[in-house]
Amino acid sequence: MIHNLSYRAFVYGTENKEKVLESIKTLFPNSLPQCEATEGYYKNPVLILSNKIDKKREIKDFVEKLSKMNDPTRKRILHQLENKMDDSGNLFLRFDKQRAYQGDLKVVEHGDSIHLKIKIAAYPAKKKVALEIARKLFE
Repeated sequence: MIHNLSYRAFVYGTENKEKVLESIKTLFPNSLPQCEATEGYYKNPVLILSNKIDKKREIKDFVEKLSKMNDPTRKRILHQLENKMDDSGNLFLRFDKQRAYQGDLKVVEHGDSIHLKIKIAAYPAKKKVALEIARKLFE
């Protein structure tokens, strides 16, 4: 169902890196993100935590987490699938960092989040095929 997952989260100067790491662990408990230091718009320090997951066991664990999300969240994702997927079958979701830190998965639209790219295993790799597979994933 899923080829791989990649995520990215920003740690701003006012945030605690360890708390953001805990937020990521809510989604991916075994992931060790790479850390890249950069600067924000006003020259403030920003860390970018990212990783790509392609191990079947970790992907399966993530799919189980998705299946345990509450119904309104899953329905919201289903309703927005068309807009959240590109023509190559990549599904883009954002999870609230603060809620993830508390163990709750909430899909959000704002940028201060854990950005997730899900490569749907669709053959052929077309949006129409990937949408059908993604619908089954969230139903």
